[in-house]
Amino acid sequence: MYLQRLIILEGRGESPPSVCKQCDIIGRKAVYRCLSCDNVGLLCGECTATAHSHQPLHRIQKWNGHFFLKVQLKSLGMRIQLGHVPGEVCPKPESAWGDDFVVIDTDGVHNVGLDFCTCGSSTKSHVEQLLDRRLYPATTINPKSAATFRVLEVFELLQYESKVSPYELYNTISRLTDNTGLTSVKDRYPSFLRLVHEWRHLKLLKRAMRAHDPTRTASETKEGECALLCPPCPHPTINMPEGWEDEPEETRYIHALNLALDACFRLKRKDVSSEKADPGLSNGFSYFVKQSKFNEYLEEHKDEVEPKSNCSRHDAVNLADVSPGQGYAASGVATVECARHNMKRPAAVCDLQKGERYCNMDFILHWGIVVLALGVLRTFFISYDIACQWSKYLMSRLAKIDTNAPMLKPETKTRFMVPKFHLPAHIVSCHTKFAFMNTPGAGLGDGEAPERGWGEANPLAPSTREMGPGTRRDTLDYNFGDYNWRKIIDLGASLGKKMDTALSKVAENTIAHQELEETLDPTKVQEWAAQMAAWERDPVANPNPFEMTVSSPTQIAVRRVLADEEAADIASGKDAALSPDTPPSVLISRGLDLEAEQRSLRTEMKQTWTHSRDRELTRIQLRSNALIRTRGPGPPCIRKIDAWYQILQLYIPSTILLRQKATGPTTVPPYDLLIWLPSQIGRQAAVDARLTEIEFQLRTAQAQEALTNLRRCLQRRITVYDLKNRWLRGQSPNTKALNLLGNIESQITTARDEYRQARVAILSLADMMGKVGLEAFYRPLEDNDVRAMASPRSTGETGRTVSWIWRHASASEDNHTEYEAEAIKVEWAKSRARAMRYQEEVLIVREEMRRTVRFFSWKEKEWYKCGEARGKHGPIEEHYNEGLQAYAKRQGAICLGLRKKFEHMWSGVDGAIATAKEEIANPALFYEKRKVEAEVQPVASVDVEMSSELLND
Repeated sequence: MYLQRLIILEGRGESPPSVCKQCDIIGRKAVYRCLSCDNVGLLCGECTATAHSHQPLHRIQKWNGHFFLKVQLKSLGMRIQLGHVPGEVCPKPESAWGDDFVVIDTDGVHNVGLDFCTCGSSTKSHVEQLLDRRLYPATTINPKSAATFRVLEVFELLQYESKVSPYELYNTISRLTDNTGLTSVKDRYPSFLRLVHEWRHLKLLKRAMRAHDPTRTASETKEGECALLCPPCPHPTINMPEGWEDEPEETRYIHALNLALDACFRLKRKDVSSEKADPGLSNGFSYFVKQSKFNEYLEEHKDEVEPKSNCSRHDAVNLADVSPGQGYAASGVATVECARHNMKRPAAVCDLQKGERYCNMDFILHWGIVVLALGVLRTFFISYDIACQWSKYLMSRLAKIDTNAPMLKPETKTRFMVPKFHLPAHIVSCHTKFAFMNTPGAGLGDGEAPERGWGEANPLAPSTREMGPGTRRDTLDYNFGDYNWRKIIDLGASLGKKMDTALSKVAENTIAHQELEETLDPTKVQEWAAQMAAWERDPVANPNPFEMTVSSPTQIAVRRVLADEEAADIASGKDAALSPDTPPSVLISRGLDLEAEQRSLRTEMKQTWTHSRDRELTRIQLRSNALIRTRGPGPPCIRKIDAWYQILQLYIPSTILLRQKATGPTTVPPYDLLIWLPSQIGRQAAVDARLTEIEFQLRTAQAQEALTNLRRCLQRRITVYDLKNRWLRGQSPNTKALNLLGNIESQITTARDEYRQARVAILSLADMMGKVGLEAFYRPLEDNDVRAMASPRSTGETGRTVSWIWRHASASEDNHTEYEAEAIKVEWAKSRARAMRYQEEVLIVREEMRRTVRFFSWKEKEWYKCGEARGKHGPIEEHYNEGLQAYAKRQGAICLGLRKKFEHMWSGVDGAIATAKEEIANPALFYEKRKVEAEVQPVASVDVEMSSELLND
């Protein structure tokens, strides 16, 4: 049916009229139809022209007796008269130059008949007459082309949303005009390119109140004045409360400025055009720095050589002096953004001439603060993926830029952090020094704001790399402005989501920390709290409470200690060895080695299947034989495990009966044979306490070492994944990377199985030795616990739980070693940090909501004030004044609407905060709520299952 109707519409339809129904004049054939109007049927040429006196850009078709052909309204005598109201005839019209005027609209490139007024009814110029009809002329002298405001608005939003270029849109419009190639369409692409650039620049000035300024022209626009400010960020004299300077130091972070720096190397620019030929229209008006000042600064630092990194091999540091390559003038773009709300900062974006040089980042950081007069702020949190290196001599470099730089003031506090996704790539010491979760006042920030922004800007790279310097900066400026605007109108939801996230876990983490402290020695807790407070005040002069000061024990170290103890026993005449070649420590150590061989063989056996190759099966059989047999003095072939059993029965004679009872007549694979260590014997038989103690020491070291290896391999895996995805191309490099990942996965599996076996043994030995509380310290290792600290596809930790292997500790230290006690202290510090960050986030987001409301109140008043500015400064035309006031009041109404909308969305926030505080003060309320939620959840699941069954029935 659908196809049939489409085919019918190719003709004149059912019962086509022979005479025009509009005029009903004999002789006027109804052969014209309009594709832009509602389906009004066929009309004659005269009626078609009359009907379109107010729609001169509609698409018209003519029936030639066989099919419809496209025709222009101009061929029907239709003309556009400027300088008069539509429909009024000018007694002295003047045709456009050559009577060949082209109008670009959303649905085609139209050749129109256009007349200017020269009768004296209008004293306006040709350009003004076109603009009054919402036609933007391509030139100011004898214009022959124009674009409708509609198509310019469509392109503006279309590029912001889908990143299309003017070339792509113009080609689309051109093909809408004619897609057969039989008719030549007027080429107005160069004009259209210029039109969209001018249009967006004018809209930029209009939205920034520049048309309302009675004292300064557009060229006198200040640096960063046209940028959209971030409403929740602190702006003195705009949205900060009175007396904010007197905020106590403990909560001063709610008035801190959070900034994030980063660079993008996809936004390159080819070495085409020049600053002289293409300076741009908005030089420093918005987000890019003022180019002349920036060039002078670069000239002063052109010979600087970047120091090499002493952290990981950061490309941002080590490749900072590498040129972008032949044919490129800019290697990318660097930016300073609002770290908490993902918005570009005014005058805080610049081009990169080589790599990610410190001088570029220093410049945009400094001017991004100074341009908004934010120097009165006292607290700054700065995130950068190489902050560990870049921050070392930052203050001395800023002093060279400006001795009065805000960050150099003695009362200013600045904390540097590394974004959460980038932190795993750093060395271990950076993980605690520059972590958001360990930084007081950071809340639940992640520092990844620039990365989200690059995701929006990167699709522009193919078109912007071909542009001249000024046009490229302007294009990126316009897109950054739209990016900020979308963030602004979404603040109601985004800040609400931040608050929901904080409130959902603030009580849980705070109560968990309180319960942890209740199990610890109060004296120790006070001592740790004092150390934590000292470090938070001065992290440079005080030791980091999140760092381990005691090295984790290894099996080799424990074996060496046990060997030294046995040597001392022999020297004092207390030798407990029953075999001259195998003292007790060697006995247990050999047992652990046999277990390791069994685990390895078991893993290989699991990898075999029905169609495994003979070569694989032979290799596994040889390994099995190596486990069962050994060559040495004595009989030609002695079972390795049997040799172990012969020594073991000297120390534990009951193992003979235990082995017979466990195996019986059945044949057991060598990798499943029990070694009969004390942990496996348990309370089935008496075991020398000395052997039990030796195995416990070795097992605890084995468990710690397995976790260390597991964490190291997980960290290594995420690094290899990132390297492979970002840099490796081609079959050979990717094959090598996959082989490396396979080896790492095998090491992860080995470490996982080793820890699991060690944990079972430790708990069994603890039961024999009367030790308690070890279940909480040596937690079960599930498959979903075996994950990296930060997933390669994760954007932060707000919605993700870190596996316990990265925060391993216990609630008590009475039964633990020095290393375990130190681990408890570190876990206490991390637990406290988690609780504090969630509490901080609640306070920070609540203050951000208040600042947002104050910002829109201020902005609304500013618009109303500027609407009257020109009228108060001097006499102006009435219609001009009306336009100024109308636009200002409309913008003020938008600010008022956004403020009321957000206030309504956040109306329940204070109540939710009060509820969370009540749960923290009375944990019973929290656990009661959890109980209710747990009861509701299964009911919901049952409802879903019943619904599914009904649908299936």
